[in-house]
Amino acid sequence: MSEYQYYEFAAIDQPLTRADMAKLRAVSTRAEITPAGFVNHYEWGGLKADPSDWMRRYFDAFVYTANWCSCRLALRVPLKTFTKSELKPFTTQHTLRIEASDEHWVIDWSLDESEDYDRFGVEDGHGWMRRLVPLRDYLLRGDLRPLYLGWLAAAAGGELDDGALEPEVPPGLSELSPPLQALVEFLEIDPDMLAAATTGSTQIPRNDTQQADRMDTWLNEWSRDEMMAALKLIAQGQGHEAERQVRSRHAAWLKSQRPSSTSSTLRRSVGKLREVAQLASVGRLEREAKERAKQETERRQQRAAYLRLLMADVDKRWAAIDAQAQRGSASGYEQAVRGLTELAEGYAITSNSKEFDRALRRMLVRHATRGALMRRLADAGLWSG
Repeated sequence: MSEYQYYEFAAIDQPLTRADMAKLRAVSTRAEITPAGFVNHYEWGGLKADPSDWMRRYFDAFVYTANWCSCRLALRVPLKTFTKSELKPFTTQHTLRIEASDEHWVIDWSLDESEDYDRFGVEDGHGWMRRLVPLRDYLLRGDLRPLYLGWLAAAAGGELDDGALEPEVPPGLSELSPPLQALVEFLEIDPDMLAAATTGSTQIPRNDTQQADRMDTWLNEWSRDEMMAALKLIAQGQGHEAERQVRSRHAAWLKSQRPSSTSSTLRRSVGKLREVAQLASVGRLEREAKERAKQETERRQQRAAYLRLLMADVDKRWAAIDAQAQRGSASGYEQAVRGLTELAEGYAITSNSKEFDRALRRMLVRHATRGALMRRLADAGLWSG
């Protein structure tokens, strides 16, 4: 099997200029290049450029997959979106890397050693950008869940030792939206580690009366100049930045209302998360076994109902099978054997197998010389000569 690599870049905040596109075209003569991005795949060789350099210079999002079980997501956000101290607890050596350029943070998630060979054997990379790029909006709003999931992927994958402490768990980790769930799938985060992590997450505040009252209290602390500054950003087409600043300020205010010891006491070690994940695994396996048993019971009930309906006009079924056998063709024999298999099941639940055997012998009196049919019946366990 040949190598396969897929590269997709997206320019979101600022379209590519003609000069930009010319530089990209010089790197690849057959890529799809538009003001909104760059898409290409390679079956021999690869991109003759550094994706990290392109992210610093041109693009806001990057998705990469390769059929040797590797994939990568990178998103670029303005430096003012986060402080270095906010990002540091989430960074790891390999799975979640974060670097700063003059104006941006480039946040890079990667999966290097997947064992899901079937996934990467058929996956061509298309579709991931559409599913994952909304995470950039989450980051611009100050949502830390994409970063925590990157850290968790590193912990679940064995990159971190048992003594490493988790970052503070962001609210809403147990309420993953489709883009966040897509990141879980992309990085193949262990479901039991995810379940363990969610036990430390609070819910995202709802718009109930109590929350509205708290919001009013917070807004009353704003000065007129601060509110004017936020409104100016919106009017200037920088709604994302305005929302990010407002959410960040609100999050800081909420944090100031909590007891000072809460944040530190909730941080768990990777070893503790693995212990909780082990317990979660037991519960998950039990639930899955119950669900499989339930589905099997429903399948059997549906099958039994179908067979009873079939047996309600059994003479018509025998006549149809006889007609298929009389065709003397391979397809006719195969249809006859399938019909006889269903009748055997039907007799088993409505009367008895011996009655089916007697009826089969009566039918085969007319077909005993059809060797191909008799062999198929023997292979299906319906006839022993």
